[in-house]
Amino acid sequence: MIKTIKLVFSIFSICIFSIFSISSLNAREGNQISIVGSSTVFPFATIVAERFAKNTNFKAPVIESTGSGGGLKLFCAGIGLEHPDVTNASRAIKSSEKETCEKNGITPVEYLIGYDGITFSNSNAVKQLSLTKEDIFNAVSAKVYKNGDMIDNPYNKWSDINSSLPAVEIDVLAPPPSSGTRDAFVELVMHSVCKKKYEMDKKTYKANCSALREDGAVTEVGENDNLIIEKLADNSSRFGIFGYSFLDQNRDRVQGSIVDGVGPSMDTIADGSYKVSRPLFFYVKKEHIGVVPGIQEYADYFMSLAVEGSPLEAAGLIPN
Repeated sequence: MIKTIKLVFSIFSICIFSIFSISSLNAREGNQISIVGSSTVFPFATIVAERFAKNTNFKAPVIESTGSGGGLKLFCAGIGLEHPDVTNASRAIKSSEKETCEKNGITPVEYLIGYDGITFSNSNAVKQLSLTKEDIFNAVSAKVYKNGDMIDNPYNKWSDINSSLPAVEIDVLAPPPSSGTRDAFVELVMHSVCKKKYEMDKKTYKANCSALREDGAVTEVGENDNLIIEKLADNSSRFGIFGYSFLDQNRDRVQGSIVDGVGPSMDTIADGSYKVSRPLFFYVKKEHIGVVPGIQEYADYFMSLAVEGSPLEAAGLIPN
């Protein structure tokens, strides 16, 4: 009898939660889609949103650049008016984030929109540098590999790492931990060096090759990649880590370094020869589809523009 009462109460609670969630969603002011997430995907999503509003009967979605990690945290927090419908991501959703979504009754629907390279860029007022992944690792990592041990990073100038590089202070602007660009950079550059060059196992390289310097050589900046561009233009000795699309849009001021013999371009990212590249996504909350007007239509419209010859390609997206 007690078990039966508990079961009935549980079902009743679920129904009340569902009714509350749907009612809350229907009350969304302006019936606008709420989007958060990656600063890299942000300019592409903005183009889509503007065209979506112009070419359909739906309002333009409200988009906030929070970083991939920050966006997924908001997205997976719950169902209802106070939670976003869509999140952009410059990396795939992590298993821990999926678990959080599932715990909160959320089914994320994944859309792969294309690819983007991560650039190590500086002002084009100086000579373009040719670097290896190991050079970059030695410039930015909190610990470096020397004589068989991981030690605190001792390098102050680029020439300390490699005598062929300029004798200028190491000064790098990096995205914050909430950024998918940061996650991808750590994986594609730092972990790659420790795994392939130093032959570390996964546990070892994750423990020793994930943290950036905190001694002044590396400065974390926010999710505003345009701010990094401005700071690079003001200081020709400084480097910044950001997506290819921002480089492509600002070639009059900045240039991407050659990495392991290959420079970043749409062709080298598309054919895989530029090894510092990653996929771009957005995730839709399935439980909001059909409740918040236009979500499925927005997703379909975005994918219709993620093709060759589209405005998104012109803005720097490498189509899937």
